[in-house]
Amino acid sequence: MFIEPQARKGWIEVVCGSMFSGKTEELIRRLKRAEIAEQKVSIFKPMIDTRYSEEDIVSHNDNAISSTPVSHSSSLLLLSENVEVVGVDEAQFFDDELPSVCEQLARNGVRVIVAGLDMDFQGKPFGPMPALLAMADYITKLHAICMSCGSLASHSFRKTASKDKVLLGEKDAYEARCRTCYTEGMLSEAAKQREEMNQ
Repeated sequence: MFIEPQARKGWIEVVCGSMFSGKTEELIRRLKRAEIAEQKVSIFKPMIDTRYSEEDIVSHNDNAISSTPVSHSSSLLLLSENVEVVGVDEAQFFDDELPSVCEQLARNGVRVIVAGLDMDFQGKPFGPMPALLAMADYITKLHAICMSCGSLASHSFRKTASKDKVLLGEKDAYEARCRTCYTEGMLSEAAKQREEMNQ
């Protein structure tokens, strides 16, 4: 369990993991605790994420908190004056400036809480997340349950044929898998593609 630090200075927390691991749920939990403590909170999400709501951050189990959609990470600096806590969801979809923006906020004494996928559907580091993980003061890696075997899952397996790196989706497009089941699935998909090309 993550326990908020007692220091009265800025820092960066990163919550990461695969799809369906509870990242957004954990982000919302931390932000609601800050609101209960009557801290000034600003919450952001990428403008492209409209799966559940145009404005709110919503977890897969329908827990929600109000947020401001932004198209570029520089907006966080403009919209976070005189705040104590900044929350960022779906960080992997932000531009590469997000880590430096988070660093600037932390240096200004702000507690920054960032949630996002650490790997894309190909198992590769996703967007600005590697840099955020490297500079974070606190990291929470969450795991889902493998939809194939029931083990702890750390990978997001895409069930659709799209090769786009960014594909917003739900359970119809993705499922959580452990490393073994993910690898088996990727090998099976590659074999199918080779077979289709040879036909």
